[in-house]
Amino acid sequence: MDKKELDLSEFSQHDRQTPPQEGTVVTNDDVGENDENLERGNWSSKTDYFLSVIGCAVGLSNVWRFPYLAYRNGGGVFLIPYTLMLALIAMPMFFLESSFGQFASLGPVAVWKAVPMLQGVGITMVLSSTIIDITYNCIIAYSLYYLFASFQSPLPWADCFSWWGADETCSRTPKDPLCNLTLDHGYSEIVNTTWLYVNNETCPNGSEIYVPHQGPSEQYWDKVVLRRSSSVDETGEIVWYLALCLLLAWVIVGAALSKGVKSSGKVVYFTATFPYVVLIILLIRGLTLEGAYKGIEFYIGRQSDFSKLTQAEVWKDAATQIFYSLAVGWGSLITLSSYNKFHNNCYIDAIVVCVVNCATSVFAGFVIFSILGHMAHVQDKPVSEVAQSGFGLAFIAYPEAIAQLPWSPLWAILFFFMLITLGLDSQFVAVEAIITTLLDQFPKLLRSKRLYLTSGVCLLFYFLSLVCVTQAGIYWISLIDHFCAGWGILIAAVLELISLSWIYGVNRFIKDIEMMIGERTWLFWLWWRVCWVFISPCLLAVIFFWSLVTYTPPKYGPVEFPFWATALGWCMMTFCVMWIPTIAIVRVVQAEGLTLYQKISAACKSAPDWGPYLEQHRGERYRKRADSTEAPNCVQLLATPAM
Repeated sequence: MDKKELDLSEFSQHDRQTPPQEGTVVTNDDVGENDENLERGNWSSKTDYFLSVIGCAVGLSNVWRFPYLAYRNGGGVFLIPYTLMLALIAMPMFFLESSFGQFASLGPVAVWKAVPMLQGVGITMVLSSTIIDITYNCIIAYSLYYLFASFQSPLPWADCFSWWGADETCSRTPKDPLCNLTLDHGYSEIVNTTWLYVNNETCPNGSEIYVPHQGPSEQYWDKVVLRRSSSVDETGEIVWYLALCLLLAWVIVGAALSKGVKSSGKVVYFTATFPYVVLIILLIRGLTLEGAYKGIEFYIGRQSDFSKLTQAEVWKDAATQIFYSLAVGWGSLITLSSYNKFHNNCYIDAIVVCVVNCATSVFAGFVIFSILGHMAHVQDKPVSEVAQSGFGLAFIAYPEAIAQLPWSPLWAILFFFMLITLGLDSQFVAVEAIITTLLDQFPKLLRSKRLYLTSGVCLLFYFLSLVCVTQAGIYWISLIDHFCAGWGILIAAVLELISLSWIYGVNRFIKDIEMMIGERTWLFWLWWRVCWVFISPCLLAVIFFWSLVTYTPPKYGPVEFPFWATALGWCMMTFCVMWIPTIAIVRVVQAEGLTLYQKISAACKSAPDWGPYLEQHRGERYRKRADSTEAPNCVQLLATPAM
């Protein structure tokens, strides 16, 4: 038979379950010769998938947040709640999501054919990821700017240089305090107090004040990089060099995703492994510095403070850090696993990735605090005064520490290049989740136009993210992160667990997994069953309500947000979450049945085409089980064993 070209976008639902005939040439660039799924494609190799998941899970929070939380919450003792939260929340959620996506070979929205009534959970995941994507690439843009600025000696933030606009408040050390003296003739005079301290005197009447002070790295961050305005009300102009760096970041993301997992799976061979090379180099350098031991002691605690375990805040910090660090609840893991071959061992993947992620966090802490310890030693300060997290660590404290090292440009280049690769890995997966969602929803229209879709999404996101590179951009990033990276994802994660464990049925879900990885004993499933049904959703619910009770209005440093900005933040979060009840109501209204109970039960029943994507994996056993399964009882949330 002569070979002929076949456009996969023209497949009908029936056709796409049947592999093309032998000799057919597939024109979809996402599909390779050895792929099992000839419409969506698969990973080129297991290594591509594994490195992509590692890159997704190991991100900026492992470097700029975990070390800070560890020292703040008792040093080494923080590993106790952190490890428990890994076992009780992170691993169960990771295993559940990767199994869910792999079983159906569908993205985070289409996969909810399992429980159609709660398809809004998938939409919430994708919308939250979309909004965060817009801001996350701006952090990569900051890192790119610092990378380019590092190719000069001395580093521009090493001192208060006039050429970049350092003013009189800039100093590497705090200036002398002043005395504000009220004189007899009725006006005030500021008097330098150096002579007073020499004579062991103090300012009269408690009139001592301090001159405003900013270190060179802090002022460089505010005045040069951000050109930061005084508040979110003052948008100012677009910072043109940040806009160019942002454009470069989106070009890199678009190029890596141009052919889906076929191209991004190759890029991660570098972006997922290079951070470990840099961390090892920086650790070796850090440990050879004078004063490094002070930072290490401060990080892990010379004497672990076990009393910290009685504080609820410590457990909440451990749970939230491990939850967000592993990217569960965002739809990213569902997306990545949907391109696996059906019989991939997703159980082993979950265990290995979770352990690697946590080990990376702990390892990064030694890297960060060894150099911060040296910085504290040089400045003769306690380590607590130089330790920060988030933007403060990545763009103020650590750059200042690096500037004090010999060959400082080299260490700066390595550090910021590491931040870029850490950020890009996570960004690749987050944007791929959005593209996969669109491809699964509109396969005939979009699947043959993958390159145009990717380019269009990246271009749209670039224009939307321009507000984040204005002079008020850092305020927008902080506002969006505060509202869109928190409650909505927690709600989606809790409902995901409830949907699959209580409505779809934990027994049925376990049988689905066993179709992929083989049958296991009841003892093997005991831990996962208990976590999915009870422990994980309860812990996530506690975190959710605790975060509401302890809510504080967002702010950036000392700058508080106006009422309209806070209200906008709540609106963004509501927009992401509102699809859960909206879709549920629509499904119930459209469902068959005379009573509300019948309609809800029908809306919870899996779609007729739910199951393994390919007909060859459905098999007689799955078809019989699917046909005999009654509609779940959504009103009473009773799990329905599927046998």
